[in-house]
Amino acid sequence: MTDSLPPSEIYLHPGEYYFGNRDTRIRTILGSCISITFWHPRLLVGGMCHYMLPERHDINEAALDGRYADEAVALLLKKMDVIGLPYKEYQVKLFGGGNMFPESPKNKMLDIGTKNVQAARKLLKQHGFTCVASHLGGTGSRTVIFEVWSGDVWIKHCHCFSRHPLQPSIKK
Repeated sequence: MTDSLPPSEIYLHPGEYYFGNRDTRIRTILGSCISITFWHPRLLVGGMCHYMLPERHDINEAALDGRYADEAVALLLKKMDVIGLPYKEYQVKLFGGGNMFPESPKNKMLDIGTKNVQAARKLLKQHGFTCVASHLGGTGSRTVIFEVWSGDVWIKHCHCFSRHPLQPSIKK
């Protein structure tokens, strides 16, 4: 990172992605969603996506949509293809996939975090990437901060669920 200018601060909302240079810090907040970071250690460029679902069920749409795992990765691959270096030179890290409803009975429809993790791993393998670090699953949310100048990713994991439901207050 240059000493004279502060880094560009990019915040990703669900379904967004960004690819930037060494003067960039990318951040997001995840629940069951996944962020994948891609970083090139020699060029000091990298990107991150924040996807919500493993796949799109309505495949009639023409444009890629970053809300879906395969499409979010495809959007970042397009940015990497412009640089022209082999994918295997990028360091990849995975984050998120938390269970946001830990008190609910096991319901496969609600376990979207696990499905998102599986989709990420499948996509990385499919494109020849190696994951060098991850913080996946569990419960609660994660704040993710990716500093492109160093490749460092900082995580704050919040287990913010109460085991005891709040009782309504009774006024007399």
